[in-house]
Amino acid sequence: MPSAFQFQCHFVLIFLAASRGETRYLEVRDAGEDEPFLLLSEDLKRELSAGQIYRRSLRCIDMLSIEGQFTFTADQPQLHCATFFIGEPEELITIDYNFVNIDCQRGDFLKVFDGWILKGEKFPSSLDHPLPTSQRYVDFCESGNIQRSIRSSQNVAMIFFRIHQPGNGFTVTVKKNANLFPCNVISQTPSGKFTMVIPHQHRNCSFSIIYPVVIKISDLILGHLNGLFLKKPSAGCAGVGDFVELLGGTGLDPSKMFPLADLCHSFHGSAQMKIGCDNTVLRMVSSGKHINRVTFEYHQLDLQETESRKENSIEEFCFPSI
Repeated sequence: MPSAFQFQCHFVLIFLAASRGETRYLEVRDAGEDEPFLLLSEDLKRELSAGQIYRRSLRCIDMLSIEGQFTFTADQPQLHCATFFIGEPEELITIDYNFVNIDCQRGDFLKVFDGWILKGEKFPSSLDHPLPTSQRYVDFCESGNIQRSIRSSQNVAMIFFRIHQPGNGFTVTVKKNANLFPCNVISQTPSGKFTMVIPHQHRNCSFSIIYPVVIKISDLILGHLNGLFLKKPSAGCAGVGDFVELLGGTGLDPSKMFPLADLCHSFHGSAQMKIGCDNTVLRMVSSGKHINRVTFEYHQLDLQETESRKENSIEEFCFPSI
């Protein structure tokens, strides 16, 4: 059975928590049968001819992985709505306001958040994002015409909104832009391969996979040679400056997840780990003194794999959760 966290993320059945100033926190509603990752259809992407603009109406709770123009018109007071945008790992997302008709004086709002929020947890975490949390929000009621185009810092972004008057709403255009050095990423799929490169930058980058997975690191290049440590109270790579850590947990924010293993030496080969947590994160910490690179692949963990170890595997974690 999928966990509550997986259910939340896979179906993105999210609404804003009770108002009264709590508009930045999300909760989860009961799931309906019409809300799966159907909205990420590859068939739809293939059907669109070159230059054709995809248009459709938005639902109160929605998720999009395709460029296009999207309109929301309230048919009744809509007080807890959110739309989640996700791209490929190498893409950034630009949201342009084409038309906005909301009543800010009455309590309506339309906000863009640089990243995702789920039940108060952020991705990227505050430790990994280049901007302070307060600057990750763009409130239309405060900026108006001053900032009608917002670009994300990673492959995910979201808007959340409240509209009291039926007939009011907005139209946005969503575009994708290339990101030469992807940093923080949420994977759209339970399997894949990725290379993360941090070129002389003092930053932390997280790759989030919202599934139990087998993850195999095949290449790790850091600016020094140390060792590999399983996380213990007295061990780890925190004093090294450049390292990779594997995290597991049941939420969205990497800074609130359980540290499973540190890798702080360069190697070519294979280090494999089975992680049965609801969310698995590979996080690279970089001092900015070196060019750091890690290549890894992953696939969804099944029950048969929990019963057998493979060569070069390090310890298994979180299996009680699956």
